[in-house]
Amino acid sequence: MPLHDRLAPQARPLVDAMAAFFPDLGGAVTDAAEARRILSAAPEKPFPAPVVGAVEDRAIPGPAGAPPIPVRIYRPDDSAPGPVPVVVFFHGGGWVICDLDSHDSTARALCRDAGAVVVSVDYRLAPEHRFPAAVEDAYAALCWVAGHAAELGADAGALSVAGDSAGGNLAAVVAQIARDEDGPAVARQILVYPATDVRQKTGSFDANADGYFLTAAHCAWFREQYLGPDGDPAHPHVSPLLAERLDGLPAAHVVTAGCDPLCDEGRAYAQALKDAGVPVTESSFPGMFHGFFGFPELLEDARRALADVVEVIVSSRRDRKNDGDHGGGAG
Repeated sequence: MPLHDRLAPQARPLVDAMAAFFPDLGGAVTDAAEARRILSAAPEKPFPAPVVGAVEDRAIPGPAGAPPIPVRIYRPDDSAPGPVPVVVFFHGGGWVICDLDSHDSTARALCRDAGAVVVSVDYRLAPEHRFPAAVEDAYAALCWVAGHAAELGADAGALSVAGDSAGGNLAAVVAQIARDEDGPAVARQILVYPATDVRQKTGSFDANADGYFLTAAHCAWFREQYLGPDGDPAHPHVSPLLAERLDGLPAAHVVTAGCDPLCDEGRAYAQALKDAGVPVTESSFPGMFHGFFGFPELLEDARRALADVVEVIVSSRRDRKNDGDHGGGAG
């Protein structure tokens, strides 16, 4: 525990419990497969999964020359009149760990509360598949969802990309790629404590290096797995904050936690987007930690953060209605 603990009191027991089951990445545990094995043996959350209308696992085409991408599609119940918003969701885990199951409750909550179709993407993980494999899978998934929105009962004009941590990184990067390659029109980018500057030199890396669940040592190990020995952390598809231009991107919502090594880079990306003329909303939680978004059952701040994200998703549809455009197409 840090000498001057800045965590909200209700968060400290949760952080300590999570840290007790989390592998010592970059320390005693250096093998990705072993890290995943340790995580798979950790206790599951004791809360019932949010109920949605339907859940379907399927595989969609991957990038050229790559295998199909597993996705999990969540559909809202029939009370949500279609076509509804659609969210392409990328899970966190440092590009190395976690999967569809680890973020199932989060995807379900977004689907239920926003009345949106959520497509959770099981992109390829490092070090078996280093950068840019995850980016290529993420963009292929975005293109597939945009092209199959009508089949999904969704409005391609109310399409958001979203993710937490490494997933937030992928969401930001594919939003840039879609702009640069005249790809799908993304209405919103929702970035929950995103990694935006993988050089890892911000002040929050020093201030929150240890004692708040995600550590600076974890982050360094994740970067090593993702990029390998010769990778460039300043590549704009690795560190979207360093992109040559940020104008012309979709409206963004950025969630940050004050006790998170990634806090400063998330806030810096929000500011850089604003400076480039991109509409940005922010939800900042000074007493929270990296990972808090996944615990709305326990943390009031997580419930607030979830409600803010849901409002952003819902607003994508409301804006479409205000424009007089009610339809969704296959694109």
